[in-house]
Amino acid sequence: MATVPGYTPSLWVRVCHALPRLDLTLQTRDSIFTPDSWEYQQTLLVLSSLSAIALVLSLLVVLSFLIHYCCCRRGDGGSGSEEEEEDDDASGGHGYGGRKGRGICCVTWVSVAAVTLCCVAIGIGFYGNSEANDGMYQLTSSLLTANYTLASIDLLVSDTLSGLRLSVAGPLTSLEELFSSSMPFLVSTRTCRRLSETVVALLSTLTLGRATEAPSDGSAGNNTSGAASAIVTAIPPAITPSLLPPGSPLPSPFSPGWAANTLMVNEDYRWLSYVLLLLLDLVVCLFILLGLAKQARWLLILMTILAWLALFLSWGSLGLETATVVALSDFCSDPNTFILNSTHFNAGTSTEILDYYLTCSRRKTSPFQQLLTQSQRALSSVHTHLSSLDREALPQFPKAERSLREVQQILNTTEGNFHQLVALLNCRGLNKDYIDSLKGLCYDGMEGLLYLSLYSFLSALAFTAILCSLPGAWRSFPSESEEYEDSDSESEDPFTSHQARRQTAMGSQRGALPAFYSYQGAGWTPPFSSAPPLPTPNASSNGNPGYESLPLIDRQSPPPSYSPSMLIGYGGSQSNPNPGHPRNLYSH
Repeated sequence: MATVPGYTPSLWVRVCHALPRLDLTLQTRDSIFTPDSWEYQQTLLVLSSLSAIALVLSLLVVLSFLIHYCCCRRGDGGSGSEEEEEDDDASGGHGYGGRKGRGICCVTWVSVAAVTLCCVAIGIGFYGNSEANDGMYQLTSSLLTANYTLASIDLLVSDTLSGLRLSVAGPLTSLEELFSSSMPFLVSTRTCRRLSETVVALLSTLTLGRATEAPSDGSAGNNTSGAASAIVTAIPPAITPSLLPPGSPLPSPFSPGWAANTLMVNEDYRWLSYVLLLLLDLVVCLFILLGLAKQARWLLILMTILAWLALFLSWGSLGLETATVVALSDFCSDPNTFILNSTHFNAGTSTEILDYYLTCSRRKTSPFQQLLTQSQRALSSVHTHLSSLDREALPQFPKAERSLREVQQILNTTEGNFHQLVALLNCRGLNKDYIDSLKGLCYDGMEGLLYLSLYSFLSALAFTAILCSLPGAWRSFPSESEEYEDSDSESEDPFTSHQARRQTAMGSQRGALPAFYSYQGAGWTPPFSSAPPLPTPNASSNGNPGYESLPLIDRQSPPPSYSPSMLIGYGGSQSNPNPGHPRNLYSH
């Protein structure tokens, strides 16, 4: 196992990597990450099939409960109807006091507990989805940074080559024509031209990545530069999406820019898919609680259908997550071995160069050291010859000053680019990007996938319990016909609520209220008075003093009021009473 300085596999990576692997023939296989191997793919299929087995078990459990509700309750419906009626009467008409009420309460609380577990799983899923997205973001950012570094190397090499070719074709050719009469100056100028062509040949092999294009002079280091050419051949970030669309096959050699763009597109779809799945589960849970609170049978039936869909999606996502977690743990346990042995990464690149950038050990020298040393020596020799020409040739050939200054300016620019190129070719920058990508993928990404696996497992269990309890819940709810079955006997108004009809029945059991006026006898004549008698109060249905609300046409008319003069006249006419008539009550 190759070690990566600055990176150590996490505990979860080691645990998942240690899981036993079986193929389709149930034979043990190793856990080396080889995604192109059919034997390794079989081990992932076997692990994914465990979720399919769990799905079958969940379906059997739900089916057994459905058979219980559909068959057993139907058989017990006739024998237990009288007991349920007696229990309902004993409970005071509330519907939760007997055996049926206890069953409704139990089923309801089981559903609420399952919904609560599902909500906990949804929270874990949101956290895991965010962690996985953070890991993929760190991975793609590191790949884009590495791609930018490689593109910068390619740009520096291109600028250096164009400047040296320009100096060879222009100012150095003019200096040769001017110094044609002076042999020492001509030899020095031709030496500068030959050294510039050597540097161009060396850097051309580094940029184009063709080992066959070695310089004809047989300078050392050309084979190394040709082998190292592939790793520094990169596509600039600005043109990567147009040249390498996300759906294109894997390019050879491997391009970090292509990988970053492909991963970003796939990660966007993955993140959005999980968000929609989590929202579906959340909506189902909330509406199940609403249906239980409102006792809405149609709403619970609809949520039962969606719960079936969520159950299948939960077990299916668990299978995909299990295979992904195991494969990722195999890669993260030894990433260098896979990269060094993969043809996608080492196409056109030697193992020595890849190992140099992956490990970045101090004990290893740079494979570009010989090439860069030769280029640096050639540029230094050119600078020395140009300084000699500046001191000795210009006093004799004043016309050569312009061409010499152009060559010196190009040489200064080339040396500046060369120093930046040496710094970028160092392993520290690219190795840091490699370590950051491993940490994002194997730390945050692995943790996020584990949380998503836990979410899928808990949500699958929760929806299994929900599907087992919901049919018993909505079957126990009273139907519309049961709620309004006594509307004709107790109230002629079909829109009168059940509570109002109950209050009316309770009021009828107390008896009729006394009349608004009560007299002492049927033939008794009301006395004459100047003021009408006060009405007699009685107790209303709620215990407060009130009056009978009878229509005015059904009430007896109050006695007439008489003035004092009328009473005197009436008394005079009664001075000779009839002996057979009863005694006047108002006589003095």
